[in-house]
Amino acid sequence: MTTKSPAPPVLTETAPVRPALTGPLRRLLVWTFPANIGMYLLWGAIPGILLPLQVAAIDEDAKAANLAVVATIGALAAMLAQPLAGAISDRTRSRFGRRGPWIVGGTLTGGLALLGLASANTLVQITIAWTITQIAYNFAQGPLAAVMPDRVPPASRGVFSAVTGTGLMLGALGGQVVATRFADDLPAGYLTFAGLALVALTLFVVFNPDQDNRATPRRPFSLRAIVDSYWFDPRRHPDLGWAFLGRLLLYLGYFIVVNYQLYILQDRVGLGEAAIDYVPVVGVASLGGTVLATVVSGPLSDRLGRRRIFVYASAAMLATALLLPWIWPTKPGMLAFALLSGLGFGVFQAVDTALITEVLPAEQDFGKDIGVVNIAATLPQVLAPAAAGAIVAAAGYAPLFPVGIALVLLGGLAVVPIKSVR
Repeated sequence: MTTKSPAPPVLTETAPVRPALTGPLRRLLVWTFPANIGMYLLWGAIPGILLPLQVAAIDEDAKAANLAVVATIGALAAMLAQPLAGAISDRTRSRFGRRGPWIVGGTLTGGLALLGLASANTLVQITIAWTITQIAYNFAQGPLAAVMPDRVPPASRGVFSAVTGTGLMLGALGGQVVATRFADDLPAGYLTFAGLALVALTLFVVFNPDQDNRATPRRPFSLRAIVDSYWFDPRRHPDLGWAFLGRLLLYLGYFIVVNYQLYILQDRVGLGEAAIDYVPVVGVASLGGTVLATVVSGPLSDRLGRRRIFVYASAAMLATALLLPWIWPTKPGMLAFALLSGLGFGVFQAVDTALITEVLPAEQDFGKDIGVVNIAATLPQVLAPAAAGAIVAAAGYAPLFPVGIALVLLGGLAVVPIKSVR
């Protein structure tokens, strides 16, 4: 008598089960929010408002070109600093773990650099102080970004990415809004944002302590390790390469316009000095779109087990947003741009960090690889001011918008070839 073998089970593709957000994981989620707000208040307030006003006060007629020089040099320093910070923190062994000492130390050093920026009164002094500021805060930001792949299970990274993205955009846009209140007292603004960052990031480390890792073997740190901290092989890790390219292009398309938002309001829309008072209005509109997008997109991407579709949607929304002030250079046009770009960039921020962490090659290099990938966020700060400054000098502000549209659409298409993430 023969027996029929049981039919093999039918396999169905399902999204991974998300671990319960309890205990240390919940505490980490809660403190991730103010930590990112504290960090990105700086990045919204200083390059968006305080630094342009300080540069313009030196030479109003050459403000666009001078800002391009200062911002480009500072962003180049940031691009070089963050991967190195990640590689060093990967190898750090201390009672407080490998990330915490650099998060607190970088934030404290950055605050001291802002004291120098607050007292600078020449273009050279501003450039030097801003460059040191960029290096110091990126030595904090790189290890902070590595905490997610260190401690968060992949199935919960959409939620964490949404919280990180919300904190990022709340900080960046809120920084612009609050910074306008310091238009007549720039030094007080610099010191205020330095203090907020120091408090937020120190509390993050205190309430989410890392394990003592002094007994963990440490890989040697050599000249080759320094060189490798700026590189990954896209042929061996193509998904990481495509994720890098997508972030680079989308950030570049967005910031080529946003970095010049104050000057666009002043000169293209024609608000002049009244532009400073309109920045908070634009910021609140963008903030509303960002909060709505991130609250929905991050948890939804975890539930669906999908990331790329959200990147496509983000690119489409950003392209549409950039179209509006190009054909409608008015206060309502800029307001519509702010709202829709907030939605688009919020969707991207809600899932991009999760997508990146899911294509990282090796656990022992999380800090280094996060730092390398974050070049895709900092390199646009190098390229955007230089490119935008050249475009504005040659043809005015209008061509910035079609260039931005093309870049964000290419950024969305860049994630199509990624195979390891749906």
